[in-house]
Amino acid sequence: MIIIPLGVASATPTSIRHLPSLALWREGSVHLFDCGENAQMRMLQAGLKRSKIENIFISHFDVDHYSGLIGLIATLQLQRREKPLTIVGPKGIQEYVEWNFRFAKIDLNFEIHFVEVEEGFESQKVIDEEEYYVEARPLNHTTFCMGFRFQEKDKPGKVDAKKAEALGITDDEQFKALKAGEDVELEDGKVIKSYDIVGHPRPGDSFAYITDTKYCPNSVKLAMNTNILYHEATFSDTLADKAAETGHSTSSDAARVATEAQTKLLVVGHFSARYTNPFVLLREARAKFFPAWLASELRPIYTNPALEKGIVKQRVYMKEIDENAEAGSSYKGKSFDKRGKGRGDSDSSKRFRKRRSKPDTRSQRSRDDSQERRKRRPERIQSERSERSEEYTPRPPKHITPRTPFDNYDRF
Repeated sequence: MIIIPLGVASATPTSIRHLPSLALWREGSVHLFDCGENAQMRMLQAGLKRSKIENIFISHFDVDHYSGLIGLIATLQLQRREKPLTIVGPKGIQEYVEWNFRFAKIDLNFEIHFVEVEEGFESQKVIDEEEYYVEARPLNHTTFCMGFRFQEKDKPGKVDAKKAEALGITDDEQFKALKAGEDVELEDGKVIKSYDIVGHPRPGDSFAYITDTKYCPNSVKLAMNTNILYHEATFSDTLADKAAETGHSTSSDAARVATEAQTKLLVVGHFSARYTNPFVLLREARAKFFPAWLASELRPIYTNPALEKGIVKQRVYMKEIDENAEAGSSYKGKSFDKRGKGRGDSDSSKRFRKRRSKPDTRSQRSRDDSQERRKRRPERIQSERSERSEEYTPRPPKHITPRTPFDNYDRF
């Protein structure tokens, strides 16, 4: 499985963050968790085909979590999709989708299977396929909200080929029967037990998607022993009261769930726009759980990097604009001037070597005078500050995220 965050913002988008959405790639199919505004464009930029979407899971009816759903379905209609699509969400999701397309006078070419979950349930398998299932549980938000667990079913153990050959197993059908847990009878009447040839079943990979909730036991149940836990970290610990008031989690709450659930990897997302640098959230999460990563939009997270790396190739790379940079901008390590010409190109401005100037006694005297003035400057500034100290009232510091050595790196 490959997890690709498409939007990691909370409530409102920013210049570099989009509204909540996350894609799970498995065996060529895409499963979408929440569908915020611009989700389908982010799929294109991540290198994911919208035609491969099998299921869409809507956690709740806060607008930022489903505002891109109608546009995505309309695009699938324009692409002449024929295979059915499954949409899972709170009760009312079917009415919402059907009303919008009746209003737009669009008759869909493909069928949509709706799985509506009513408030008050304890646990439900909303999807149950041959190789995987998806479990939903209610969370603790200001409105009805669900979390999801995507779980692969256990895979058959590996067959001991040498031992099977020694016992006379040669037919492919016999191997398939043994892997399915069935005993095989040979032509001479000898019965080969499946457990003698096949190893123990291999547990499938798992992923939990938990967003818009305060800490609750259901979060731990959904995340229990998962390979990857995606958990919201809307606020830092300094705004724990704000998190409790709005039904959200802090980074420490996410770490607590990961610790109690014994997940293998915690990925925090759903950041408030007030955090221009979410490293402070990562630092608080890592203080209580490790390994923990920051969700980075369009950056794939692999359950098995050795087998999956390179399957999903990002097509767009976004970098934050540095306001303190010079007038020229950079692209892929190459500098450009205001006219768009590369500073290192052959057709750029010519380089000239400075001429060595003769020593000038007058300039030397002026430099000596300036150095003397600089030596006296601290005393003058200190005296002026002391005179204004009684009148000066410092303004309270703004609540901003401190800069760190990680600011210039596009990493988790």
